Amino acid sequence: MRVKLNEAVPEDGPDLIQSNLQSRDLHRPWASPFIDEQGFQQWLELAGAENYAGMVARTVETGEIVGVVNISQIFMGAFQSGYLGYYGSIHCAGRGLMTQAVRAAVHFAFGQLGLHRLEANIQPDNVRSIQLVRRLGFRKEGFSPKYLKIDGQWRDHERWAILADEFGDELR
Repeated sequence: MRVKLNEAVPEDGPDLIQSNLQSRDLHRPWASPFIDEQGFQQWLELAGAENYAGMVARTVETGEIVGVVNISQIFMGAFQSGYLGYYGSIHCAGRGLMTQAVRAAVHFAFGQLGLHRLEANIQPDNVRSIQLVRRLGFRKEGFSPKYLKIDGQWRDHERWAILADEFGDELR
């Protein structure tokens, strides 16, 4: 494993802000992450909420930012589900590092959090993101028109999901 995934901490701020600023062209129109201290503080507060897990992926070797992975709207009880979101750094794009980061997050969700299901909503033209979830065993469940407002526009999304017992032998 070339990536370590940790819960977000205040010390991540400067590196994440710089990475997000440098990666804006990579993120557009798929995501619009924070690019200043105020945005980071808002995300960090959300990341520590009871129904949210905000995590930062870094390379093991240098500590460089690989990206961010969020598990949001975590519901327990009979539902035991959450929503998976992620975005990467331009400096690590195309090296398989976000796949490792998201795999670690899915393992965390099904293992430590005890979730039964994860859903990832991805814009249909975001081919790289769709390829990533496919590699991890997610299946396409449907299409949601104008599902999420990103960068001021309502955008269509495909729903991709995976269940804990579909994720693989590493959880057994």
